[in-house]
Amino acid sequence: MPRNPDNDRIPGHDVGMTANSQKYWTGDPSKLLRVGPGFRLADVDPRDTPGYDGDKRHADDDLAAGADEVSQLQERLFAASRSDATDASVLLVLQAMDTAGKGGILRHVVGSVDPQGISIAAFKKPTAEELAHDFLWRVEKRAPERGFIGVFDRSHYEDVLIGKVRRLAPDDEIERRYGAINDFERRLADSGTRVVKVMLNISYKEQRARLEERLDRPDKYWKYNPGDIDERQLWPEYMDAYQTVFDRTATDAAPWYVIPADRKWYARLAVQALLLDALESIDPQWPDATFDIDVERRRLAAT
Repeated sequence: MPRNPDNDRIPGHDVGMTANSQKYWTGDPSKLLRVGPGFRLADVDPRDTPGYDGDKRHADDDLAAGADEVSQLQERLFAASRSDATDASVLLVLQAMDTAGKGGILRHVVGSVDPQGISIAAFKKPTAEELAHDFLWRVEKRAPERGFIGVFDRSHYEDVLIGKVRRLAPDDEIERRYGAINDFERRLADSGTRVVKVMLNISYKEQRARLEERLDRPDKYWKYNPGDIDERQLWPEYMDAYQTVFDRTATDAAPWYVIPADRKWYARLAVQALLLDALESIDPQWPDATFDIDVERRRLAAT
C-alpha cells in the first residue's frame, strides 16, 4: 500500500505526535496514513488498522486519553490567539462516502473540546447567491479564525467530486478547480493554518451494512436518505474521482490522509492522532499576564 517513504513502523511508543498517555500505537499515523507518491486508493484495506495493535476496547481508553490532550492544546491555542500570541489555527477537512462516520468524528473527536474554539461548516448544495460566485467564494468565508479548530464536514472537494461524477461542470472547469484548491490551501498554510485533509475510506460492503441498519432501526430512519442509493450506484466513478483528487491536491502544504473506516473506533482514534499532530506542531503556550500579578493580588485581598 504505497503511501509515504517514511512509513516504517516504529517499535515501542515513540511514534510521533500521538497522545502521551495512549498505549497501543506502534507506528506514527501521520506517516502511515499520509498520501504519498504512488498512492493507490484501491490498495487500501478499509478494515485495516495501520500502526495500531489494540482492539476496540483499547481504542476507547486511548481515545479518552487523547481527548484530554486535544482539549488542553485547543484551550492553549485559543488563549494564545486572544492575546495576539499566535496567528495559528487548524482546519480539519472531512470527506467520505455516505455512512463512513463523519458524524461520529464530530461527536467523539471534535466534540471532546470546548466548543468556543471550534467552527464547523458543512457545504451543501450551493444557493443561487453562491452559484453567482466562484465555487471557493463561500468556502473562504468559513476558513477558521486564528486560535480556532475549523472543521469542514463536506468541503470544497464536493465541487470536484460530485462535480466530476455527476458532470455538473465541464472537464476544463474541473481541472481549473484543482489548481484553485491548491492555491487556496497554500494561502491558508502561509497564514498559519495547519490543513489536515482526511478521507474516511469505507468499503462498498460495509456501506451496505450501515444503510441496512438505518432501514432496520426506527431510531436511524432520520439518517436515511434515498439519494444515498443513487450515489452508491456510482461507486466506481466516485473512487476514480477520489483518486484524481489525491493525485492533483496532495501537497506538502495541505496533505491528504486516507483512513480505513470500516472499524469506526480506529477511524476516530486516527483522526484524533492527526489533530494532535497538528496542534503539537503549533505548540501553543499560555500567554503571559498583561497585568501586575502582585498588584492584582493586593487589590483582590482588599475586597
